[in-house]
Amino acid sequence: MTTTTGIKTAIIGYGFSATTFHLPFILNLPPFRFTAVSTSKGEQVQQQHPEVEVYADAETLLTRCDADLVIITAPNEAHFALAKLALQQGKHVVLEKPFVTRVEQGEELIALARQQQRVLSVYHNRRWDGDFLTVKKLIADNRLGAVRYFESHFDRFRPEVRKRWRESDVEGGGILFDLGPHMLDQALQLFGPPTAITAQVKTLRPQAEVDDFFHLTLHYPEHIAVLRSSPFCAAPNLRFEVQGAAGSFIKHGLDPQEDRLKSGELPLSAGWAQELPEQYGQLHAADGVATIPTETGGYQHYYQQLASAILDGSEAPVSAEQALWNIRLIHLARQSAASGQTIQVDSNR
Repeated sequence: MTTTTGIKTAIIGYGFSATTFHLPFILNLPPFRFTAVSTSKGEQVQQQHPEVEVYADAETLLTRCDADLVIITAPNEAHFALAKLALQQGKHVVLEKPFVTRVEQGEELIALARQQQRVLSVYHNRRWDGDFLTVKKLIADNRLGAVRYFESHFDRFRPEVRKRWRESDVEGGGILFDLGPHMLDQALQLFGPPTAITAQVKTLRPQAEVDDFFHLTLHYPEHIAVLRSSPFCAAPNLRFEVQGAAGSFIKHGLDPQEDRLKSGELPLSAGWAQELPEQYGQLHAADGVATIPTETGGYQHYYQQLASAILDGSEAPVSAEQALWNIRLIHLARQSAASGQTIQVDSNR
């Protein structure tokens, strides 16, 4: 189906996610071609991309357009139905995180993608955050020794509730389904599935309809990993703290790629995602403190690997099987929070 003219790419939704995290790469990376979109912002799309087909709804796009690849940026509760229809129509699929809202939905989509012989991937772009890549390298190079404690934060200062679906009482709403998948995916990349999980999932803001705070503890045989997101952090964000037998690494701030994409910067140069030196983290060890230059990230690597997966049959940049682990752990975290107990994890699934 894919031809020498490129991977014909359709996007469901034309909001923040589509225009900030996907289109800058689709429009600037060969071999992708932006050919179709479903949105209520048809006039805006036609002004900005007059060659693109505009559909009023996602179902019509999926059944009528000839796209090879569909990127789904719809609300979380719509992910399963839209991905299922896209796969049934013989299209490759990229889903914004979270993959789905229920484990059985993910299992069904994985089986369908295998049957259809199509790529099914989830956009866990923060595997290519520079700060995460730095932590990953420090651990791999044994600069910290055996890791005993890992802490990851994605805090914000948002004391007021916003009127948007992510903060509404709908399936897949709330901060655990919003930021949790990114943080869980990073922990899984570093350490694999935990043996157990203990969680607090709270609604702290007075007008909030769904959870806006979580504190997850992932238990491993030799260490623990703590993942936290709070809406009341006005201080500089502690992004990572990793403590090991040979030293500790502390990193503040957030990867700059999101802010640069929001400002309109295009991912064209090799170093567009590089952090500034004043943002570098510190490695504390017995012989002193060293500033560690942040590895250069780049969300373009996700799409470059995706193109190879579609065209050459290589591994997808994020497999659906890997992404499903995030959904399993989110539901176990909710069980733990509701019961006040530590929940065991079946790592053989």
